[in-house]
Amino acid sequence: MSNYIIYTTEEFDKDYTKLDSSLMSQIKKEIDQLKTNPYVGKPLGYKFFREKKIKNYRIYYLIYEEYVVVFVIALSDKKTQQKAIDTVKHLIPVYKDMIKKRLNL
Repeated sequence: MSNYIIYTTEEFDKDYTKLDSSLMSQIKKEIDQLKTNPYVGKPLGYKFFREKKIKNYRIYYLIYEEYVVVFVIALSDKKTQQKAIDTVKHLIPVYKDMIKKRLNL
């Protein structure tokens, strides 16, 4: 099985860089694990939409098997979890277009 390519959104990158270095390191380790097994996270209504919990935070990501890509979309705490999930679900077609553009498809 091929390793998945990891992409992140600007929103995720912005939130990620605000975290302390210890938490950043843990999140990076979890994201690196998605390269070989993206289905480890909890499914959120679709097989391809998942969340991974790290301490009090959650990362949300979409898996595109056809492109061998994991797209890390957002980072939230428990308080804003439902809002983040609803936003990602609403924008699933937009995120797919973003990946296609990044892959020049």
